[in-house]
Amino acid sequence: MTPHTPSLVSKHPNMGTTIFTVMSGLATETGAVNLGQGFPDFACDPKLTQAVSGAMQEGLNQYPPMTGIAPLREAVSAKIKNLYGRHYDATSEITVTAGATQAILTIILAVVHPGDEVIVLEPCYDSYIPNIDMAGGVVVRVPLTPGAFRPDFDKIQAAITTQTRAIIINSPHNPSGMIWSEQDMLRLQEILAPTQVLLISDEVYEHMVYAPNRHWSAAQFEGLAARAFIVSSFGKTYHVTGWKIGTVCAPASLTAEFRKVHQFNVFTVNTPMQYGLTRYMADPQPYLELPAFYQRKRDLFRQGLAQTKFKLLPGEGTYFQCVDISGLSVPEKNLSEADFCKWLTTDIGVAAIPLSVFYADNFDQRVIRFCFAKQDETLQKALGRLSKL
Repeated sequence: MTPHTPSLVSKHPNMGTTIFTVMSGLATETGAVNLGQGFPDFACDPKLTQAVSGAMQEGLNQYPPMTGIAPLREAVSAKIKNLYGRHYDATSEITVTAGATQAILTIILAVVHPGDEVIVLEPCYDSYIPNIDMAGGVVVRVPLTPGAFRPDFDKIQAAITTQTRAIIINSPHNPSGMIWSEQDMLRLQEILAPTQVLLISDEVYEHMVYAPNRHWSAAQFEGLAARAFIVSSFGKTYHVTGWKIGTVCAPASLTAEFRKVHQFNVFTVNTPMQYGLTRYMADPQPYLELPAFYQRKRDLFRQGLAQTKFKLLPGEGTYFQCVDISGLSVPEKNLSEADFCKWLTTDIGVAAIPLSVFYADNFDQRVIRFCFAKQDETLQKALGRLSKL
């Protein structure tokens, strides 16, 4: 008999490789400065890796509790209380996850039934829509205001039906860097109050908000917190994106459903890293000082871009800077965002991400995204190449 591989009917026929993998691969292939994918090119605090190494040496290498080690959950509870004024019970309302992306998938699998509608605000992080599809949900796309990327509450309210199970918000916002104001959060709270709609609040960039702005967490609003899964990321906060560790905070009844999926999804998360993070969190200064750390990098990058013909969009939060390419003098400005980014990588030597990939219909508004979570030398090298434009 001749061996053969059985054929499959794809469950996700339209799902390809992410743009981040494509652009990072192209940057490596061409030697371009990679300002596309959102990760730092500098090391984390040595005290953090020492804390993890110490935990390994102490033999803390076996399965931790499914929900995460108690000291880490207690540290997260204390941090949220200090920053946002809300107490989450470490035992029943906080879960340690294998990164924020896993957290969001697990939330959606836990609460979305086939046919349930989930509202996403486009442009949105690229995992949201596939996650909803995997759960058998129906994606309802509501655009943020083009160019400004502010929430349009009339459109949000109009999108809510009796079938709406959840809405996903993201502030600070990837890819635009926009943040939701206190008034935005209050308006959302007002809209959701008479409904049974759950809130999935992606707050992984919570410590990257730049003066005079501030981060408003769903935890700060009684009516939102009561219905919200709040997602955060140690990887983003402590410059260790490859560790893939995050948290989900939610009321006990919601957390119980979340954990039913979590235990059969990843079950639990890297033990020594949990202990290392617990010890490192004893000092709040690293996350309290993070806004100033990244604001300086943002300002350095924006000052350099201001010398080019890119049009700078506001950069209120995250470590991303968006620019409008329509005013450039090169003929390639007339390419699609995606093709422009490929040209920018291969011919100019700087990798970026087109905003069109964050829309299901590839809406093209002549805007691309750079990541400035890089060493100053990396940013200066990129700016030198971009100055040709």
